[in-house]
Amino acid sequence: MGKRSSHFGVGVTQTVGRLRTGESRRLLLSVCGVALAVALMISVTGVAVNLAGGSTIQGDDVDYWIVPDGGSVSSVAVSVEGPQLGAVHETTARLQADERVTFATPVELQILQIDTDTTPEYVFAAGVIPPESGERLLGLPTNQLTPGDPHYADGEYTGPWTGEAIVSGAAAEIVGLERGDTIRPARAGQNQTFTTTAIADGDLSGGVGPVPLIVVHASELQTLTNTARQDSADQILVSTNDPTVESTLAAAYPETQVLTRAGLGGEDLSTSSLPVAVAVAALIATVAIGTLFVATLVGLETIAAREMIAVQGALGISTSSQMVIVFAQTLTIAGLGGFIGTLGGVAGLQVLNVGATIFGSVSQIAAFHPALLAYGPGVAFAIGVLATPYPAWIAARTDQLEVLS
Repeated sequence: MGKRSSHFGVGVTQTVGRLRTGESRRLLLSVCGVALAVALMISVTGVAVNLAGGSTIQGDDVDYWIVPDGGSVSSVAVSVEGPQLGAVHETTARLQADERVTFATPVELQILQIDTDTTPEYVFAAGVIPPESGERLLGLPTNQLTPGDPHYADGEYTGPWTGEAIVSGAAAEIVGLERGDTIRPARAGQNQTFTTTAIADGDLSGGVGPVPLIVVHASELQTLTNTARQDSADQILVSTNDPTVESTLAAAYPETQVLTRAGLGGEDLSTSSLPVAVAVAALIATVAIGTLFVATLVGLETIAAREMIAVQGALGISTSSQMVIVFAQTLTIAGLGGFIGTLGGVAGLQVLNVGATIFGSVSQIAAFHPALLAYGPGVAFAIGVLATPYPAWIAARTDQLEVLS
């Protein structure tokens, strides 16, 4: 055991010494090859970790929705007459004050009867607090609505009635509306009508077809539907590019869920097997490429060192000891590559996030986990073990007498 350990140490010393002197380009290429493969694996695995954590927020197209317990991604768009949240204006204002939040708004969905010159028609009405940025909500633009919720008036519901409404093309066709026309909800007060400020295309259902929808201010819809006393809404939408806000949203109400959605028809990737598939694919590719790369280059290096191997054999070093030395050399190369690659991969996670912020308005697409610091070197060790048989076989077959002659 002691001899094997000493021979292993000899292999490590020889490899490090040759790397320091720059004697062998093949050894340096082997280290760089392992480092590159491990760095890419760490970066890709960081993306998978972020997906698995459910924290990927893809710019303006992905939002958080706070919904009553029992809600789901598929029910957000059509949760009419279901459980509701209370005191939504107060909660929304508190969330909006968080610097991590781009904007927040309650979403009150009701079926509204509209009086026409012939027969009454029914449309979906969505009450929201339009953001100053004029973002699209439920597929419709809000830049033609007054930002904020003037009629709410700090909970008194005595502020000015804007009467502004954004109408989808389907709703305009059903009710027979054009821009500037008056919308008269059934049983509304004399001054509780709406004016069509814009007609725009929108898809509330996420792909099942156009939905007749009008978007108005939340307090005005609450007044029409007698939900102002409870200040209720079906959901609260929070737009953010910072996934750390999710825990704050989860604490906003008891017995609620926080869902991540891409628009109203998206799916939460964190519930799928995609993160595992990404991580496994990165692992397999890294091990395969790294093993072939190291085995080939170390094998060539072993062939080039046949004379030295023969001399060592002549000095009484057995074939098994020669193989231990080769094993030590291969592990040293893989270990150095794994260490460098792990550091490079962790740095790559930061580069990915910075690049996503600059080019895609996304704050984070890859996440760091402490286990990655052990994962990289561990995979590199596996590469070294798998790459050893080929150069060890070359060393064992070296004909001492032929080389010496």
